[in-house]
Amino acid sequence: MSRPDRLENISREELVRRMRDDEIVLLDVRPQEEYAAGHLPDAINIPVGELEERLAELPREKVIVAYCRGVQCVLSADALAVLRARGWASRRFEGGFPEWLTSSLDVDGMNYESG
Repeated sequence: MSRPDRLENISREELVRRMRDDEIVLLDVRPQEEYAAGHLPDAINIPVGELEERLAELPREKVIVAYCRGVQCVLSADALAVLRARGWASRRFEGGFPEWLTSSLDVDGMNYESG
């Protein structure tokens, strides 16, 4: 039995599988400037400080997977506390954006010039 106050992390491998199967919604809780510089594919950006008033933008029928700046970042943990208190099923991507970047997986919002 899981405890509601426990962080339930999701690994990169499980996240990729669940993204492919369209089972989750990715929630980037970093500031808008960081999101604009690059984010996981199809992620919704709601900075953690705005989450309470923007909950209606998130579907209830899918698990919300929050992520932020990495393992030590508490923004996603704060987001999970808000989501769970309001009845959303939610998990935390254990690696965050830096871990995703180093995996050579697709990233939205990053433009590179070839040359």
